[in-house]
Amino acid sequence: MNIGNIVLKKLKQEISNSEWERYIKTLNYDASASRSNLAQFYAPNMLLAKWIKTKYQDKIAHLFEVEVDIRPKVIISVGKVNSLEKNQQRVQAGSEQKNQTKSTILNPSFTFESFIIGDSNQFAYTTAKSVSEKPGALYNPLFLYGGVGLGKTHLIQAIGNHQISMGKKVIYTTFEQFMNKFTSHLRSQTMDRFRDHFRECDVLLIDDIQFLSRKEQTQEEFFHTFNELHQAKKQIVITSDRQPNKIAGLVDRLRSRFEWGLMADIQPPGLETKIAIIQKKCEIDGISLNDEIINFIASNMGNNIREIEGAIIKLNAYSGLMNQKLTLEFAQNVIKDQLAEKQTNITIDDIVKVVSKEQNIKLSDIKSKKRTKDVVAARRISIYLTRNLTPNSMPQIAVYFGMKDHTAVSHAMKKINELVDNDENFKVLLEEFSNKITSAQTK
Repeated sequence: MNIGNIVLKKLKQEISNSEWERYIKTLNYDASASRSNLAQFYAPNMLLAKWIKTKYQDKIAHLFEVEVDIRPKVIISVGKVNSLEKNQQRVQAGSEQKNQTKSTILNPSFTFESFIIGDSNQFAYTTAKSVSEKPGALYNPLFLYGGVGLGKTHLIQAIGNHQISMGKKVIYTTFEQFMNKFTSHLRSQTMDRFRDHFRECDVLLIDDIQFLSRKEQTQEEFFHTFNELHQAKKQIVITSDRQPNKIAGLVDRLRSRFEWGLMADIQPPGLETKIAIIQKKCEIDGISLNDEIINFIASNMGNNIREIEGAIIKLNAYSGLMNQKLTLEFAQNVIKDQLAEKQTNITIDDIVKVVSKEQNIKLSDIKSKKRTKDVVAARRISIYLTRNLTPNSMPQIAVYFGMKDHTAVSHAMKKINELVDNDENFKVLLEEFSNKITSAQTK
């Protein structure tokens, strides 16, 4: 497999299956036209080429750098380009390469300034910033844990970017990359080079340490690397999707070392934090979304910040390419596939449980034929959320709530829509419910 296909395979692991199948899968890597400082890809049409370039060009370049330690210029063209154009691209890429100092594999946009702080991540942010200012002196190691797409990689790379600006030698790697390099050097009997690489640094950043589970030989090597760095008062920062004591197959001596410093978790963001994240992303990328669209995305896209950012970029790309004004209806149509993926994981039971708890109404009452004011209101809210957050049809919803037929569901939807149009507080309440329900799916 050539390096271009390896990079695309890595990218596949970081994006949704629908985006891979619909967009990235169509890319073809041209090994003959590519060089160490130039990666040539072809897309089947101009729309896809522009879309992939807008959203993934920098990410593809970053993944090349992770694999081969050189960040190439990524070209995404339609079909084959002529020889003159190819030569011009190579000359341009070569010129740019000469003018650049060797970069790290850190994402330069991952800084503390670009990180949005909320109740869910305040502690993790504060500890990460403290570590970046006094590495090796405070909280060593720092162990950050939390679900996918909540900001762990952003924070760990923010530490690295700050330390690089201070002239420190930083090594950032995922555990998978650490393990692959370990295996490669072991086979080639060059372990001295491997150890020198990882132990002669000021700051070691390891992402996704949970994959160390049951890798006994790699655990042994990492244990010694950890000890060498810790004794030399070099900073170690680790991320995981779970706490050390919940990583299966982790040897006790490593678990205890992970717990030596400080552990900080990142929880799913609340609605206000997600709105702030979307607003910040729009500001950075020069994208204009009105409050209605921002609130819709925040309420319906779940908590994976990478997916939310992807939806924003997708909306902006489609709006520009199709010369279409960004309205709520347009936004709903463009990201409907991503929303459908979220909806398949939500059940009516999930919705009713949240409404029951928040409205202080018995779950059994919501599903009953009781007609008291509070029960009717809770039932209508449940129906409205079910219609918007799940793929269930109106007849299916009617059966679940014991209604005569779908016309009763339609009537309930009409009543809720009237309240949404006339009562801003009620609209906010529904958004909070929606956020709580989608949040529960990512925990």
